Amino acid sequence: MASTAHDQDTGDQVTLVCSGSDPDEKPDDIVDEIIISTAEIGSWDLPSVLTHKIIIIEASSHRLIEESSYFRGLLGGSFSESRLSSISIRWNVESFVNVLMVVFGFDVEISSDNFVPLNEAALFFGVDSLLCKCRVWLEEVTSFRGIQSPQLCLDGLVHIWKYGLEHANDFILQLCTSYLAMNFMWALSFNSYIDVPDKLLYSCIQHPDLTVDSEKHLCEAILVFLNANTAKSEGLNSSDLCDKIRTSLLPLWYTLGKRRCGFFSKFADKATSTILSLARYPSTNSTDVFRGCDLSQLRIRLTKYTQKVDVSSCPQITSGLFLLSALPSCETDSMLRKIINKASMNIGESSFQISDAVCQNLSFEAVQELDISNCPSLSLESAIDCFCKLFPSLRTLRAAYYLNFKTRKLRQLVQKLPLLANIDLSLDIKPVIPAQVSIAVSSSVLIPESSTAPLSYRSKPLVSNIIRLTLEGRTDLSDSDLRIISEVCCSLSYVNIKGCTSVTDHGISEMILKCKRLKSILACDTSFGNGSVVAFSSSISTETEQSENNPQLMAFKLLTLHVGGCHGITGKILSELMSRADNLKSLCVRDLKLVDDALYRFSGVSLEMLDVSNTEVSFAALSRIIRRNPDLKSLKTRGCIHLLRQESETKERKLFNPLYTPEEIYSELGKSCKLEEIELGWGFSFFSLEALKPAMRTLRTLLVGLGGSLGPDGLKLLPAICPLLETLILFFQVISDSAITDIINTLPHLQSLALCYCLGGISPLSFKFRMPNLRNLKLERVTPWMTNGELATLAENCANLVTLSLIGCILLDSEAQAIISSGWPGLTFLHLEECGKITANGVRSLLDCHALEDLVLRHTGPGIPRNFITHASSKLPMLRKISLDICDAREADFDVPTFVDRCFLSTLKIARCNLRKNTLDFHHVEAHRTPVHKETLIMVWNSKKLVTTVVKERV
Repeated sequence: MASTAHDQDTGDQVTLVCSGSDPDEKPDDIVDEIIISTAEIGSWDLPSVLTHKIIIIEASSHRLIEESSYFRGLLGGSFSESRLSSISIRWNVESFVNVLMVVFGFDVEISSDNFVPLNEAALFFGVDSLLCKCRVWLEEVTSFRGIQSPQLCLDGLVHIWKYGLEHANDFILQLCTSYLAMNFMWALSFNSYIDVPDKLLYSCIQHPDLTVDSEKHLCEAILVFLNANTAKSEGLNSSDLCDKIRTSLLPLWYTLGKRRCGFFSKFADKATSTILSLARYPSTNSTDVFRGCDLSQLRIRLTKYTQKVDVSSCPQITSGLFLLSALPSCETDSMLRKIINKASMNIGESSFQISDAVCQNLSFEAVQELDISNCPSLSLESAIDCFCKLFPSLRTLRAAYYLNFKTRKLRQLVQKLPLLANIDLSLDIKPVIPAQVSIAVSSSVLIPESSTAPLSYRSKPLVSNIIRLTLEGRTDLSDSDLRIISEVCCSLSYVNIKGCTSVTDHGISEMILKCKRLKSILACDTSFGNGSVVAFSSSISTETEQSENNPQLMAFKLLTLHVGGCHGITGKILSELMSRADNLKSLCVRDLKLVDDALYRFSGVSLEMLDVSNTEVSFAALSRIIRRNPDLKSLKTRGCIHLLRQESETKERKLFNPLYTPEEIYSELGKSCKLEEIELGWGFSFFSLEALKPAMRTLRTLLVGLGGSLGPDGLKLLPAICPLLETLILFFQVISDSAITDIINTLPHLQSLALCYCLGGISPLSFKFRMPNLRNLKLERVTPWMTNGELATLAENCANLVTLSLIGCILLDSEAQAIISSGWPGLTFLHLEECGKITANGVRSLLDCHALEDLVLRHTGPGIPRNFITHASSKLPMLRKISLDICDAREADFDVPTFVDRCFLSTLKIARCNLRKNTLDFHHVEAHRTPVHKETLIMVWNSKKLVTTVVKERV
């Protein structure tokens, strides 16, 4: 809004001739100028005015003297210019025009693009009102967080900071540094992050309001910056930045993996020692920590701006460390420190009572998401009392791999954290799925109840906000638990009970009937059956008439249905459900029979994910789904042998007349869909790949299994067809050195590579190139030539692996252990099978991979000691799963750990073989006995009992 003051400026007029500030600019033969007057400033056409190189402005000298100290001294003082009627101004034309707009009472739009020239012009011409506007604008935009401030991007922020540094403007420097510190996670999303000046980054990291989701994010940000700026950094040593990382709060696997990083190795070594010490003796060290003087390295970064806290995969984390992190500082409140110290000595991670008075000033209202998954030293039940006071606004809790948390405690959890909307309590899917194995013997033993004090709760009616609940893999989940869930979580719209083998169809159907808002259910490998399907066909309102197209039916509102491996569902009942589930976006019916009719009855057009792996689905039924659902992003058809046939038998199939060949259907899929994930097998060929080209430009994951054939030519085309590919898994494919080399060299985003049982063979040449982004590698029955030396070369070129699987590397010996532990110290998963004599002399160096969570050693040499399971569990704080073979036992057997000795272990598998004679060799019978699998002993612990099962299969 313009001020009317300029209408009263009737004093002497002065002519301002403004031209560009570039002294090297050559004058044109034709003068490009325009004459305007401040008397008509409200009608200036600025875009048109600014196209001219010279602007002649008739302005009121009185107004200029009044609003600008520059013109006050020039026109009102003793300078010779005060007697002139024309003044030449050499300044940026746009900036000067904006200055005049403010001088004569009009607003100007300030942005990160023009802040610096406007502020500079305001300083030069002494326009205090514009300086004030610039100051207010910068204060406002830096008061927002991250993407909430669209007026400010990282490049603009850095530009303003550099201007402040150049002019020694502490106000600008402080605001920019504070804003970057509060929004550090936002800054990391910009490619230009690595171009942030050293001094700005250092000041930001030292700022008390530095806000990050986790210490790992900060560490990775610093290492990325140092790697990109090592050559050009001036005056800042890498240690200056690395010293600011609280390395004792990093995930164990991450710290171990960085021991090979040049300028960070000494920090990683020290951090690893501290983390392992805290993880092995959590209660003792927690007490010692509070008695120490310097607690900064153990304080989780919590500020009033923190919205997400991620301490996942940190075995050193305890409730005491959360309380320590909430303290204002180490020394400010000695009384509070004593109270917390006393609490930490008494809790023992079992009873954690904190008075309201102590926690009044320890609350972080902004925190909405907390990830404490895979923290074995943290007792979830005892930590809830801590979290409800520290994070009263918590809405998302991710707490995976807490074996001892009983599902019946969900009521208390929800009561203490009433705003929770999303809870993840998932565990590993257990290997004993009744429909997938042949059970010979099974027994169970109840686990003794611990002395953990129960969570107290009041009996008043519970109002829950839970919308999403993930209980995947919880074999202790029972029908009574489902009843509690349906009572507590009335607003539930998403539930994941995948692998929960103890619940029945009746229990699931009861939950569905009570949770009327349920739109997504993931129930693969459970007893989900006809009763649960019928429950979805019920009406939300009991008074509503049942009809197929009734929008009040729960099936009509269903968005996600994952029932793979649920053999209690009959084809007819499934077809009835599919005929009503028009809004489905994600469907998994893997391992089921009679899915064709169900797909024909499905009339939805919004499907984004379809998994029909290992079914008898026909190509005709699949092609119908593809044509009707152009938004399909994920398609899984691996193991569908009937895709080779097009004939139809049922009435529904006869109604559909296929008009396309398989290649034409793939071509239509390619034209209409933008795939991100695809798993293929029977019926897929090189020609199908050609047809799919357009759809695979956005592909992230590709799996080709038995029956599919990419061929060498197809493999060579992958980098050009799928430039964004991150995961490539090949089973039974023909591969070659040249094809694998092309993939390694031309897929920069590749993170996971699996070559399993492939033909054609590859040589060490395939892995002579560096793959720094590769995180997961499986080489199963494809590298029989691998020696210790070639394994060392692989470790050098694939230095950042987190998971490794080697099968059939028969030339490896015990020295390979040291190569693996030194080359990949941060491994979380290691699978060695049929790998020569790696464990012939015992297992030593492998246990230096302290972050291992899953360890498989089978047919690797008969030197594994009897007490290995207990020993490994005590040495590896993250270890949850072990798989061994009696053939490798030094004393022909292994000791099974007690409940206490198992530590974090939840699944133990021990395979047993019989020795079969080679019937073709009659002279060397003993020398040619071949081990043949007989059975597998599986021990699975949950929160209630130990289940021991013997199955015929090797799992």
